[in-house]
Amino acid sequence: MAASATFQQAFLLNNHLGSSSSITGAKLCTPSLYLREKTHDPSRKTLSITCTAVAPSSATPRTGFSDPVQDEGRVFNFAAGPATLPANVIKKAQAELFNWRGSGMSIMEVSHRGKEFTSVIQKAESDLRELLSIPANYEVLFLQGGASTQFSCLPLNLCGVEDTADYIVTGSWGDKAFKEGQRFCKANLAWSGKATKYTRIPSEKELQLSPNAKYLHICANETIHGVEFKDYPTPKGDTTFLVADMSSNFCSKPVDVSKFGVIYAGAQKNVGPAGVTIAIIRNDLIGNAQQSTPLMLDYKIHAENKSLYNTPPCFTIYMCGLVFEDLLAQGGLSEIEKKNVQKAKILYEAIDASNGFYRCPVEKSVRSLMNVPFTLEKSELESDFIKQAASEGMLQLKGHRSVGGMRASIYNVMPLAGVEKLVSFMKVFQANH
Repeated sequence: MAASATFQQAFLLNNHLGSSSSITGAKLCTPSLYLREKTHDPSRKTLSITCTAVAPSSATPRTGFSDPVQDEGRVFNFAAGPATLPANVIKKAQAELFNWRGSGMSIMEVSHRGKEFTSVIQKAESDLRELLSIPANYEVLFLQGGASTQFSCLPLNLCGVEDTADYIVTGSWGDKAFKEGQRFCKANLAWSGKATKYTRIPSEKELQLSPNAKYLHICANETIHGVEFKDYPTPKGDTTFLVADMSSNFCSKPVDVSKFGVIYAGAQKNVGPAGVTIAIIRNDLIGNAQQSTPLMLDYKIHAENKSLYNTPPCFTIYMCGLVFEDLLAQGGLSEIEKKNVQKAKILYEAIDASNGFYRCPVEKSVRSLMNVPFTLEKSELESDFIKQAASEGMLQLKGHRSVGGMRASIYNVMPLAGVEKLVSFMKVFQANH
């Protein structure tokens, strides 16, 4: 049998496998992955691995992990974004789609200025405020244009053309923000990890901060490179405030919002479908946009109109609201963080225990809980790894085109079962090669 046999196909182990073997009869994928013997050749034993999904009883209490098993044709989707959504949220939206809560209309058809959608956006904001304990002196805006548009909005709203803004660049998205900042203010590169291929976070003493900077910008979690701030840097200036792109770890853990002047995030990682960007902005920072700022990029316009200056992405905001409800039902972000830590620990331990077969380049202390990049010692096997994983219902594991390798995005909704199945597959793939 070829060494590239798929996960459910047989793989060959030389000689005999006695009862002392660490593989024979082992339970590889909790709760349902077992090995069973098949003998095709008297001199060798073949092991076939099968995942058996058992649907939980309706009486089983909610664990907080949506989609505990692969059922109803669903796969484990490790995409970096748009990413997997909670099954119960999708099903609720499906049930309400044709006639939203007795209104006689779909939520996609209601007026954004009508009482129906007003209740949706107000509830979404209220639940998000509860999740993040957002202080009353912060505005919550539901915007369009993606987090990338905020790269322009930030300097246009927070700086004059001659003002300085500091940027710490720990990956591709921080770099894009810095380059856009250069167009509208005096953007200062306080530190860049490009020379070390964005594998670490700088210490405070490495930062070259400006005492008169308007703000200090960071990307809290770099989706492509898998680097995450565990502690946030302190700006140098007395009036300098912290700004963070939290697109890929938004609502994955508690955050002290009061430490930031602005937090912004695209929804499509942890809190909804693509189409809306959430900005949390301290009130005193609104209303000082540069004169040349386009109307649609002015925070004041959106704050004064409660995110309804023009037609917002109504359905996406509705979906975000359902996700916020789901996060609250799970016990809030402290509980969500515990689950995310558990999942990441399992995956990183598997990588580190592979004797170099799998490698994660990121410094251990700053490894992301959301995006896990890894490579194979034998890079020529990577395409086989991705194809075989896909054939077993584990999709979107290919790394970003700019860095290659693999990347497992294990956002809030990725169940523990999905990570366990991936780890079991990784062990089998390694044994085959």
